[in-house]
Amino acid sequence: MKRPFRTDISDIRPASLVKRLLAMLYDFMLIVAIWMMTGFAAVGLNDGEAVEGPLFNASLFCITFLFFGFFWTRNGQTLGMQAWRIRVQTLDGYRLSWSRALLRFLLSILSWIPLGLGYLWILFNNERLAWHDTLSESCVVQLPKTKKKPTTD
Repeated sequence: MKRPFRTDISDIRPASLVKRLLAMLYDFMLIVAIWMMTGFAAVGLNDGEAVEGPLFNASLFCITFLFFGFFWTRNGQTLGMQAWRIRVQTLDGYRLSWSRALLRFLLSILSWIPLGLGYLWILFNNERLAWHDTLSESCVVQLPKTKKKPTTD
């Protein structure tokens, strides 16, 4: 079921690479904090011994996806994206489904593998779409500044 965003914003344009990278930096700091809390919990559950291995790595991977999936499917914005007023949505302006969020998440990893070329593709694509945007049929848009309501004194 497609879920549209509540507001119809006609002044939407593609987000710049710089704003996307800055939002990723914010989100990366949050993810590292979540990974640290997960590690602390795992060590506590493991009687103070270090935790490593494929099960722990898989749990970090799943937790990372759940972070992005929650925000992308809920309002299209992670906390870093909110700070830079950008939003991820389908090409026709709807919220992402969990399956599309998973596809986008996995493909975004592939966009980083060749030295970030999948992201740099934004600079060469007329629609400013990265590889994972195109393949997941989603896009990142810049939201306009909200107009402040005049106050009455």
